[in-house]
Amino acid sequence: MRETDVSESLEHLEDIYQRRFGERVAYRNHVWRILTEAFFNRWVAADAAVLDLGCGYGEFINNVAAARKLGMDANPRARDYLDAEVELLDQDCSRTWPLPEDSLDVVFTSNFFEHLPTKQALEKTLAEAHRCLRSGGRLVALGPNIKYLGGVYWDFWDHYLPLTEASLAEVLEIAGLTVVESVPRFLPYTMSAGRQYPGFVLRAYLRLPIFWRFFGKQFLLVARKD
Repeated sequence: MRETDVSESLEHLEDIYQRRFGERVAYRNHVWRILTEAFFNRWVAADAAVLDLGCGYGEFINNVAAARKLGMDANPRARDYLDAEVELLDQDCSRTWPLPEDSLDVVFTSNFFEHLPTKQALEKTLAEAHRCLRSGGRLVALGPNIKYLGGVYWDFWDHYLPLTEASLAEVLEIAGLTVVESVPRFLPYTMSAGRQYPGFVLRAYLRLPIFWRFFGKQFLLVARKD
């Protein structure tokens, strides 16, 4: 792809995200502050090095508590949304990451893998995650589960890969990572539309997994590098 094509593609992507999330940035940040504090911080030690893969508006990486925080996104405008302490790796995630081997404790990604253009791109991305994770490090992945969504999955123009918790677990194992936790139904599908719930509702939802099986449309997988 020519450089001009890439630039035009990124501008197009930014336009899509602005249309989809532009009026809900504050609400999304509020939701992710609760998610990180009440749930995801359990996998992040205070001295950890954490990479947010496909960091977007920075809702996770800005809110997580970690010693070193990195975000990777092909859109250079991601810098506008990241806190000053977050290091931005502005690149295609399927290319070699500018990080040494065994340098990360956690690779986190939310609603990103389905946007990769090919299965090969996902495999290359997971290979880099495996290379850069330390022994005992974890990859935490959240994303829409097509098993419970059907045709609604394709209502987003930039969705390419249809994934389930089982298919992602398989490719994680192929990449050399051991799946240690798999939740087929975790969070509801999307925050780009619909009602904006108060924080106490989300906190209650996270504490009561019985509700996940009724409302959860996204999988949650945690995989470890042995």
